[in-house]
Amino acid sequence: MGVTTSRRRAERRGLRLWPVGTVLVLTFTTAVLIAAAVFYTGWDLLGAHVLKPEHRIDSKTLFDLVKLSFGVVAGAGALVALVVAYRRQRIDEDGALREATRLHTERFTTAVTQLGNDSAAVRLGGVHALAGLTDDAPTRDLRQTCIDVLCAYLRLPYTAEADLPADDAEARHAYLALREVRHTVIRLIRDHLRLPSEHEHSWQGHDFDFTGGTFDGGDFSDAVFSSGTVSFSGVQVASGAVDFRNAEFTGATVSFSGARLTGGTANFHTAWFRGGTVDFSGARFTGGTVDFLDARFTGGAVGFIGAEFADGAVDLRSAEFAGATVSFSGARFTGGTVDFSGARFTGGTVDFHDSGFTGGTVDFSTARFTGGAVDFIIAEFANGTVDFSTAWFRGGTVDFSGAEFTGGTVDFRDARFYEGIVGFRNARFARGTVGFNSAGFAGATVDFNGAWFTGDGTVDFGGARFSGGRIDLREANGVPPADVVPPEGEPLPAGLSLPPAWYPADS
Repeated sequence: MGVTTSRRRAERRGLRLWPVGTVLVLTFTTAVLIAAAVFYTGWDLLGAHVLKPEHRIDSKTLFDLVKLSFGVVAGAGALVALVVAYRRQRIDEDGALREATRLHTERFTTAVTQLGNDSAAVRLGGVHALAGLTDDAPTRDLRQTCIDVLCAYLRLPYTAEADLPADDAEARHAYLALREVRHTVIRLIRDHLRLPSEHEHSWQGHDFDFTGGTFDGGDFSDAVFSSGTVSFSGVQVASGAVDFRNAEFTGATVSFSGARLTGGTANFHTAWFRGGTVDFSGARFTGGTVDFLDARFTGGAVGFIGAEFADGAVDLRSAEFAGATVSFSGARFTGGTVDFSGARFTGGTVDFHDSGFTGGTVDFSTARFTGGAVDFIIAEFANGTVDFSTAWFRGGTVDFSGAEFTGGTVDFRDARFYEGIVGFRNARFARGTVGFNSAGFAGATVDFNGAWFTGDGTVDFGGARFSGGRIDLREANGVPPADVVPPEGEPLPAGLSLPPAWYPADS
């Protein structure tokens, strides 16, 4: 990053050379110091202490002194020639760069003019010309400028097909022509992001700004976003599929913050997120689908912070989370589905902190948690369903501390708990149902410490099987501590139902 930044600064400020006199003085000084260092090293290695005095010199010694004098003069001349040649080379290179930049600017102007033409065919030519110009850019900054123009073209006002006037053939033809130009831009960007980073025409590591654009499809499949920033902030997907299948995000920052999905699909099927960030914070889903089916998250982060789900679906089925974080903190679910069924969590985190569920479904059925964590701290359940049926927990944590249940269902039916923790500390149960029917516990803990059961809500362990597990009811409803394994003595709080007998959990 430091080398790239320095290079960009050098390109911006042009060629700057020190005065030739200063350079020569510094060069001779450096040469003398190096010669002295070499002489001293040789003197020390030979173990010499003093020089043998010579009162008279013969012709051979005199001839050696003359050769040494000429050698010093020749070396000085060589140094001067070297400095002059280097400066000439730098000046020639700078002149070549200036000429290449001038030609690039002329071609750039022509290509941009074509992009503004009324004819779709001319605009297509301009798109391809600008892509070729991007490949030939003499500096990284000029390449970024070309990319910025291509992205800006996609940000221009655009009427989606659904908004076209009915029975207007001319408007539809104009739409189809413009759509072809836009999809060509997307395809060219994708093709260059597929090239290896060491390829001279690869665009990996550059920034791509699509902020506020309208998309009715577009293919970014197999693209590699390595470092750099990619912004889809505020975009609207009304129809079609924006396709990121098999795309790889390595350290890149991709933002869909404030995006609106009113239809269509954002497809991240089998995408791989390695250390990068994908941000859907504040996005609104009123239709369509975001598809992360079989995606892999290794150390990266996907954020839906403050997102609104009124309809549509976020599909994370069979996704793999290894140390990654998926955050729905503060999100609001009034409809639609977020599906983690069959997902695998190895040390990762799924965060629903302070989320509100008044409709829709969050599905973790058949998911596998190995040391991972799912956080529903102070979430509000007024309706809808959170489904952990047949999920498998080995050492992981599901935390509903401080959550409020005034409706809806949280379902752990047939789930298996091995040494993990399901925590309802200080949760409030007024209505709705939390069901552990037929669940199996082997060393795991269900913690209701400090919970309150104050209404028609139900926590149901009917048919559950315990083998070393524990249900912790200390301070539930404010009563004295009661650590229940199995429950005996103190009566259970109203609304908490436990089976009359306990059986070993399945292995």
